[in-house]
Amino acid sequence: MKINIGDRIIEFHVQYGKGRKILLHIDSTGFITVKAPKNTEEETILEAVGRHASYIAEKLDQLEKAKDLFKAKEYTEEGKFLYLGRPCSLRELIGTDEGTEEELRVRLKRFYFASCRKVVEERIGAYQKQLKVKPKSVEIVESRTKWGSCSSDKKLTFNYLLAMAPPQVIDYVIVHELCHLLHMNHDRSFWRRVGGVMPDYKEKEAYLARFGGAMTM
Repeated sequence: MKINIGDRIIEFHVQYGKGRKILLHIDSTGFITVKAPKNTEEETILEAVGRHASYIAEKLDQLEKAKDLFKAKEYTEEGKFLYLGRPCSLRELIGTDEGTEEELRVRLKRFYFASCRKVVEERIGAYQKQLKVKPKSVEIVESRTKWGSCSSDKKLTFNYLLAMAPPQVIDYVIVHELCHLLHMNHDRSFWRRVGGVMPDYKEKEAYLARFGGAMTM
């Protein structure tokens, strides 16, 4: 079926079943599925989908932006890179007047290291006080597998690419690692402590799962 939303035509697939409500789902590719009770009239389905027009348009726009972020990085003035959750052109982040691609890459990496260090230093103090913990040291590192880590001797490290994430997501990683100073494993006590500080932490985890692949150089 199809429906007009703004200046575009949106196609969606209808599944009829035993449920009593009309439900709408948009997957990560933008494919829209509408589940409707058996024998629901087409007009009723269109009306139901139309009521969610703004949500559908916003969701599809988000998916289109996400596709752009996952494209190969271009080290040109208008090449797009994430910074604190916002897509920025390379020239917004570093000077691009001179330099080869490799020199620009090194310059950008240095920028992210410095930015991550600054953000973590600015934000970790309040959470240390709230949790009543103090790490032995805090370092910004390069890692291909972790956003943060806590060693048995209470040393915390944070991936410099975290500077690409929104501040609230950086906060989640900070809280996560600080909570490991109290609970080294991921048991229920650990997650209760994380949730006590940040009740919506699962949303932050979802962001990293969804956009972590775009947080690269």
